[in-house]
Amino acid sequence: MLNRVILIGRLTRDPELRYTTSGIAVATFALAVERPFTNQSGERDVDFIDIVIWRKLAETCANHLGKGRLVAVEGRLQTRSYDDSNGIRRKAVEVVADSVRFLDWPKNTSSSNDYDDQEFNGFDDDIDVPF
Repeated sequence: MLNRVILIGRLTRDPELRYTTSGIAVATFALAVERPFTNQSGERDVDFIDIVIWRKLAETCANHLGKGRLVAVEGRLQTRSYDDSNGIRRKAVEVVADSVRFLDWPKNTSSSNDYDDQEFNGFDDDIDVPF
């Protein structure tokens, strides 16, 4: 089976960073992604996709991304069900990202930022890879 999603879009809000009760970082944000075709008015419709990021990647994104930033996200599509505050059963569809590439420069810094146009995949760079 294959479940792979690649999206390019802009953050609609700053990432929200939280920690689980066991101390694992999790961040969420929404990504605005234009559709590849125009509507009857000649404009492109936009989809708003919920993104979930875990562990070190969540902290990196929360520290270096903000509303309006252009990113490429790669991950898997996930659905989950929950009961809302009124007891109504709801379904959420989200992308669980395992890679985020920063595609533009932040507005408040110069082009010397080490984190832009970089890919972060949540793996520790200090680990020796056997290949």
